[in-house]
Amino acid sequence: MKIIPAIDIIKGKCVRLTQGDYGKVKVYRESPLEVAREFEDAGLEYLHLVDLDGARKGKVVNWAVVDSIQANTALRVDFGGGVKTEAEVEHLLDLGIEQINIGSIAAREPDTFSNWLQKYGPENFILSADVKDELVLSHGWTEQTSISIYNLAARFEKDGLEFLTCTDINSDGMLQGPNFGLYKKLKKRLPNLKLIASGGISSADDLTELAYINMHAAIVGKAIYEHKINLQELKNI
Repeated sequence: MKIIPAIDIIKGKCVRLTQGDYGKVKVYRESPLEVAREFEDAGLEYLHLVDLDGARKGKVVNWAVVDSIQANTALRVDFGGGVKTEAEVEHLLDLGIEQINIGSIAAREPDTFSNWLQKYGPENFILSADVKDELVLSHGWTEQTSISIYNLAARFEKDGLEFLTCTDINSDGMLQGPNFGLYKKLKKRLPNLKLIASGGISSADDLTELAYINMHAAIVGKAIYEHKINLQELKNI
């Protein structure tokens, strides 16, 4: 199972939210690049980079952070947050971003995402679904839809979708463990997708259990910044 540390950005700083609430922002570090370098120095290979300003505004905002991490580390970055246009997709791919997370567009304009999967290749994208009670949220967790995570993912499988990240908002930032039941259901109902766990991971034991149920990858955020898991533990999972 891949271990993917996370950096969330607001106003160019490294932050975390609690349960997706922009009113509950905690700034951990002033420089996301310094954090990324620490991950790389610890022997980690991947990075989940999220532009929270972009997610809320509907366009990528923190380009400078993306540029600096791409230019100054060799991390394999998946990026999300506000990607809404083909120009943004092409710019991110030109920068060498490994994969692009698509959330709101997939829920609100599914034909657009289908076209991107076919035009640029499904290997370049992750369907990133933030869910509450198995229903998808959009626009930086601020808008509830009536679309189930299962129906949304199945919609894009015919277009070649390979990767799905699912964040359970009830768990995210709570450090009380991920929603294992949800991931087991996703594995059963969407057996052909490579599933990435996100939200609530609080210990190395959580990661061991996610590996046991054969998740493709797990994203770890707040547990790192709150020193619940150290970087060496991540490397050794």
